[in-house]
Amino acid sequence: MIKNNKKRKFLRCALLVVVVFAVSFLVAASSAILPKIIDTSGNKQTYATTEHGWNLILINKDNLIPEDYEVKLLKLSNGERVDERIYPDLQKMFDDARASGLELFVAQGYRTADEQQKLLEDKQKAYENEGNSPAEAKELAEKWVAVPGTSEHQLGIAVDINADDKKCDPDDVYKWLGRNAHKYGFINRYPADKTDITGIIYEPWHYRYVGTEAAKEIYEKGICLEEYIEQLETE
Repeated sequence: MIKNNKKRKFLRCALLVVVVFAVSFLVAASSAILPKIIDTSGNKQTYATTEHGWNLILINKDNLIPEDYEVKLLKLSNGERVDERIYPDLQKMFDDARASGLELFVAQGYRTADEQQKLLEDKQKAYENEGNSPAEAKELAEKWVAVPGTSEHQLGIAVDINADDKKCDPDDVYKWLGRNAHKYGFINRYPADKTDITGIIYEPWHYRYVGTEAAKEIYEKGICLEEYIEQLETE
């Protein structure tokens, strides 16, 4: 009887080891195959792709910047940096805006993940100082500042454009951009009527390069980038 009990215990232990090994293997394998993660809020996130072209990569709270994404940067005269591929169209847009009597500049171009994290933390702290709880402050901050890994500024193909308010009215700059930016391949990435889709508050200064063909269609249809990509994938 004693020998039988020992045998049973041995078999149970051996079976447990096999089960644990099998589960660990399956978890590791699924993680390697599926490029998905779960963020702290429980949302499923997928790494973005460039299947529609580098200029149409979709980055938002659900689509992370690929870990191997490379950016070739060009430094502007004021020290800000952008992806070198967007520079010719960006410069042409600025030249034409200035020819129309407007004074504008790139206030923010490329940002590192660390720079993005600091912006987010500063925004959250500001909301906490207004009396919001840490959880409330975090939620509010993320409506204005993208979480690192989900910011277009980390791609180098998005710019925040400001006006020199000593020389011209900022509203005139944003109106001009709203009417003309698509001609140069840029779109207002976060329109006022699309916040439920983009998840970001309206930013009249944030322009994203998508190329002239896509920009023209997005502008004419009054859609946002998420809707445009969805349209491409259902055609």
